[in-house]
Amino acid sequence: MSGAVARVARVLVWVWLAALAGLSLEASAHEMSMADLTLRETGPGEFVWAWGVPGKNKPVAEDLTPRWPEGCVGTAQTVNCTQGLVGKLSVQGVGQAYSAVILRIHWRGGEHSVYTVTSGQPQVMLFGGARDGRGGAEVARAYGGLGVEHILTGVDHLLFVIGLLLLVGFRRRLVGTITAFTLAHSLTLASSALGWLVLRSPPVEACIALSIVLVAAEALHDRETLTRRWPALVAFLFGLVHGLGFAGALKDIGLPEQHVSIALLSFNLGVEAGQLGVVAAAWGLSLLAARLAWRLPLRRGLVYAIGVTAAFWSITRIVAIAA
Repeated sequence: MSGAVARVARVLVWVWLAALAGLSLEASAHEMSMADLTLRETGPGEFVWAWGVPGKNKPVAEDLTPRWPEGCVGTAQTVNCTQGLVGKLSVQGVGQAYSAVILRIHWRGGEHSVYTVTSGQPQVMLFGGARDGRGGAEVARAYGGLGVEHILTGVDHLLFVIGLLLLVGFRRRLVGTITAFTLAHSLTLASSALGWLVLRSPPVEACIALSIVLVAAEALHDRETLTRRWPALVAFLFGLVHGLGFAGALKDIGLPEQHVSIALLSFNLGVEAGQLGVVAAAWGLSLLAARLAWRLPLRRGLVYAIGVTAAFWSITRIVAIAA
């Protein structure tokens, strides 16, 4: 029976490895499926517009269709609004191939406006100028939802949190460890989003991957190392780096000029809500796994899978820096 259990455990491990490899090869580890809709005012009520995807040269016109405000007539490249860009703008297809559309308007006077269209908020109200007429509650809902989505689709962040859970276990000190991680990435998220701390993205991405490798390596053994004695300290130090990764996503989205603090706080709270959801789900799975006779081989295989995936990311990201 033990041989059969071991074989099942090995199969599960290889399935996990294949799934994570597919994720790492097909998608960026912390990239939400966002599209940019950019409008540039060229004259009174006249705009040129184009689609884009942050960081990619990928056409999106076949997946998304803008619905201009009443009184605006759009062609493949221009929009003409006789009464100004005033009214409700929506995007057909949002929530399917792309979970969010970031609307960026560049006005002739040099001002910029940023709006977010999601399946939860499928339309935005425009007021014909740089003034953002949205209320704080509307901004909070949009950016909170984007924060939740970012942590749930950020595979490397999730693997780091899962690695911490495997290292610390569901004990009292897990609260301090997760709190330290949260505090740290909240600090660097705010500092970077507000322009106080600016670092290049590739080294940050590489450090995030290396942090997962370290946590996975520590979770494989029971030696009394610094990480095991002070997991909250290690979580705090690496949380500073992960916060820069969150800030990179927020930079792609952009912050509304009239509601910077609300958007920043809501995005961070969304990240925390998603993170707590992952911890709660992992706790439930751990209770189920505790009844399995082969839980220890499964745990070890899971740690190996996380470590191998993170090592692959580390190598590719370091090579990208050198290139």
